Amino acid sequence: MNFDLVATGLGFPEGPIAMPDGSVLYVDIRGGTLGRVGPDGTVTTVARLGGGPNGAAIGPDQAVYVCNNGGMAWHEAGGLTFPGHMADDYQTGSIQRVDPATGAVSTLYTQCDGHPLRGPNDIVFDRHGGFWFSDLGKSTEWTLDRGALYYARADGSKITRVRHGLVSPNGVGLSPRQDVLYVAETWTGRLWAFDIVAPGVLAPPPAPWLPGRLVATLPGYRMLDSLAVEQSGRICVAGGPDGGITVFDPDGGNEHHALPGEVIVTNICFGGADLRDAWITASGTGRLYRTRWPRPGLPLNH
Repeated sequence: MNFDLVATGLGFPEGPIAMPDGSVLYVDIRGGTLGRVGPDGTVTTVARLGGGPNGAAIGPDQAVYVCNNGGMAWHEAGGLTFPGHMADDYQTGSIQRVDPATGAVSTLYTQCDGHPLRGPNDIVFDRHGGFWFSDLGKSTEWTLDRGALYYARADGSKITRVRHGLVSPNGVGLSPRQDVLYVAETWTGRLWAFDIVAPGVLAPPPAPWLPGRLVATLPGYRMLDSLAVEQSGRICVAGGPDGGITVFDPDGGNEHHALPGEVIVTNICFGGADLRDAWITASGTGRLYRTRWPRPGLPLNH
């Protein structure tokens, strides 16, 4: 598989969205912005969000909805940039809405049932116009939050915590029939499946000590990040420190596609006329890559 370098100098890019005009929207977690990479590689800023914009998706009104983790401390080593604990100026996590035409930013949610959002991370819209999102939590030198999954309406009218007690939930995605929600945990290297019984409602856990159905746990020290789903139903999860995309079968089998020279690979999205153009963020070096994927990605709902 050949990977073409499309853009550099993107800070710590995440949340890529392939647009119909051939451009790619992305968030820069370190820079606190929503940006666009044009078909010719030109980089422009769409909006300034502050905090730590971590994931993004197009909503039913064609606005961009952003998971903002509130900010993290940053470190550099070996030519790489990587995030650390909660930023000194951290206030809260949030869900933001951006008008892509004007760059206007509004905040939809900062809490649920009186509890503040800690570190919203990744987001996916369902066919009903609502969205699922993960909250990875925040950490300090001495503490680490337990994470959670949420479901919310795009008009800001309702947010529900649907599952709690996860360990660093990160990437989220829907199965082709939209009856399963996939969630990748970063620190455990686990991929979970949650059966959806109604919009915003998950089936009860299979056991008190399990949040959902375990698809797979990767061996060794392997971290999972954000994800996208193929039309085939396979789940493509970015991660490190081996720098690439691991493709999981729903029954747990997997294969790894390494991105040569990259360590911190954080996300993948699909675009192009046949949905086989895969855009991959290599956040540690601030780069965006494109490749032709072996199979088409799943069309998103909006």
